[in-house]
Amino acid sequence: MSSPSKRREMDVMKLMMSDYTVETINDGLNEFNVEFHGPKDSLYEGGFWKIRVELPDAYPYKSPSIGFVNKIFHPNVDELSGSVCLDVINQSWSPMFDLLNVFEVFLPQLLLYPNPSDPLNGDAASLMMKDRKLYDQKVKEYCERYAKKEHITNMTPEEESDEEHTTDEESDPSDDDDDIAGHADP
Repeated sequence: MSSPSKRREMDVMKLMMSDYTVETINDGLNEFNVEFHGPKDSLYEGGFWKIRVELPDAYPYKSPSIGFVNKIFHPNVDELSGSVCLDVINQSWSPMFDLLNVFEVFLPQLLLYPNPSDPLNGDAASLMMKDRKLYDQKVKEYCERYAKKEHITNMTPEEESDEEHTTDEESDPSDDDDDIAGHADP
């Protein structure tokens, strides 16, 4: 069998040659973003997400780390970090799978068959179990507000990292002067 680094290269190249748009981060093959469309016949159909993929050193023997960069309302996706419930991938991950499996099988299944009994987003899980109609409506609202192509193509790398690492302190709505370079003199 080939070495893990050769396998990593091969899997990333296979993903790049498929219908997915892949954007490497820092010109490496360990971390990259992939454009992902919501699966047909799901509440997420028409949605467009940027997915952050981080490959561990032990890939393909250890599963990749997957996270949504723009927001999604789903019981098994953490709303703040975008992290996908790793149980979904780890329980069935095998070195026999490659990155195409993540985007053609795992993520579509995650969106088609949410599991509210193993939540990363308690609000989504609770709403899904209590009021399915309201849950469906909220998923569609999130798709409209956060999951359109223009939402991810207008993101700068700074916005992506801000979205991923926002704390309560940083999310002060009165602090909208981020575009001003430097600081005002006292």
